[in-house]
Amino acid sequence: MNDIIAELSWRGLIHQSTDEAFLPEWLAESPRAIYAGFDPTADSLHVGSLMPLLQLRRFQQAGHRPILLVGGATGMIGDPSGKSEERNLLSLEQLEANVHGVQQQARTFLDFSGDNAAVVVNNFEWMRGFAYLDFLRDIGKNFPVNVMLAKDSVKSRLGRDEGGISYTEFSYMLLQAYDFAYLNQHHGCELQLGGSDQWGNITAGIDLARRMHGVKLHGITFPLLTKADGSKMGKTESGTVWLSPDRTSPYAFYQYWINVDDADAGTCLRFLTDLDRAEIETLDEQREATPEKRESQRRLAESLTRLVHGEGGLETARRATAIFFGAEIDALSDEQLSEIFADVSSKQLAGDLLSGEGFSLIDAFCEAGLAKSKGDARRTIKQGGAYVNNRRITDIDARLDATHLASQSMTVLRSGKKRYALLRFDGLGA
Repeated sequence: MNDIIAELSWRGLIHQSTDEAFLPEWLAESPRAIYAGFDPTADSLHVGSLMPLLQLRRFQQAGHRPILLVGGATGMIGDPSGKSEERNLLSLEQLEANVHGVQQQARTFLDFSGDNAAVVVNNFEWMRGFAYLDFLRDIGKNFPVNVMLAKDSVKSRLGRDEGGISYTEFSYMLLQAYDFAYLNQHHGCELQLGGSDQWGNITAGIDLARRMHGVKLHGITFPLLTKADGSKMGKTESGTVWLSPDRTSPYAFYQYWINVDDADAGTCLRFLTDLDRAEIETLDEQREATPEKRESQRRLAESLTRLVHGEGGLETARRATAIFFGAEIDALSDEQLSEIFADVSSKQLAGDLLSGEGFSLIDAFCEAGLAKSKGDARRTIKQGGAYVNNRRITDIDARLDATHLASQSMTVLRSGKKRYALLRFDGLGA
């Protein structure tokens, strides 16, 4: 068995742990079942979810059995940890869709075959049949209220004048604690992983399992994924960076990591990649000596895009990067262009515009929203700022025809260095 604690330690991934001196030997003795929980607040996980996902992955690679718990029941309530206000409650239909999305994404990161095959469980399955009185009798009696009140996640909310914390969210800790006790009894789980904001919930589960079943369980927390300035990583001007390509394209995902600040690059390499210590330290040295090359960011972006989106997604991101730096666009498929320009505005037009005399470039720029008027379009073309499939066009009388398609049915227009738009022509992609 690999020394997973030593691996996590040099990467800076252990924030708190129970039985610090005991865990390395205990984990080396035999494979252990380990779990981390995920709230299904959306139908996709996001960059912040990479931390627990990758820790489960590391433990599996070290020979242990990962259990990914999707909080179908707890997700109906909302975890108060790290939150300043009550969460909106989800409908059962939305929750089911979110749970399914999280379950599918787990298969990208974990191996579901072999002796230590990963397992995905949903706590709604064992909570749905619990009568309220039974829960109070069997679970509640083992849960001292003073323990709950002492947790930072609860104390920080109780002191607020505007609403404090509802009984619903106050009960969240009981449900998550029972998850650990249940997984121990039914799946042999003995170790829970979570972010540093989950320490109170983890220790509550350890205490509940001891009171209910007389067992000794363990917990490890890792640092939250934050930038050097303390702000959360995974946010951009356009919003959250998701793991689903339907929400964040492979190109946008790749670019997020390419643009990581030098101050955060070393931490991200340690926390989020499988690169070994020697390579990461070499990248640290290169970043110090020649930061303009951004080699650390390139390796980070490649590693994470390959893991989350596969080789195809990485190739799409690389090609999109080259295109956005001016490479000519030719002989791509509609699907490839749609992936590359997923975040670019597009306009649907009739395919017969490309027949006969063709479609005026001036009109094309206006239709695409790259020019406010025909006069504006003429000026852009005359000044050398008009591009079709990244090829400059300076003729104001130019007309588009089928030879200007970059794929089966699409043409890419560009104004200046960075303003792109797609024209999609009906009836040409079949």
